Amino acid sequence: MSVQELDFSRVDEIIKQTPNKKGALIPVLQKVQKFYGYVPIESIERIADGLHVYPADVYGVLTFYSQFKLKPRGEYIVRVCCGTACHVKGSDRIAEDLITKLKVAVGETTEDRRFTLEKVACVGACALAPVVIVNEDVHAKMTSDETRKMITSLQKGQKE
Repeated sequence: MSVQELDFSRVDEIIKQTPNKKGALIPVLQKVQKFYGYVPIESIERIADGLHVYPADVYGVLTFYSQFKLKPRGEYIVRVCCGTACHVKGSDRIAEDLITKLKVAVGETTEDRRFTLEKVACVGACALAPVVIVNEDVHAKMTSDETRKMITSLQKGQKE
């Protein structure tokens, strides 16, 4: 869906259903993101107007909290843990291989919007290093080869 095709009536509805506008910025942004999969930057002024706050305040919250995304994300969010244990066991090589396989930089989404590639500082699963998480599924003790095979299966439409 292109920006021109986005319908912001849902944003208006979310704001209208918010009883206490004061202090409701984060919950409104969460609902907008849940609906669209991200918070379209074009919705910032509409949210600001509806909640009676400055657009800069909305943008500040969106960029401060890493949970909020300003760009569409893929069907599959592929996270490579780069914490110490995972790093020592080769997560950087896995990340580089994914960059090549998906033809996308870290933090970006493939053109077909199927995959978003992210590096995360630590997922708290050091005993399972290196770890790759696809959406909410944790894949332990991964190798570059296993990771490439998993991505190929997903590209072919096969579930994990």
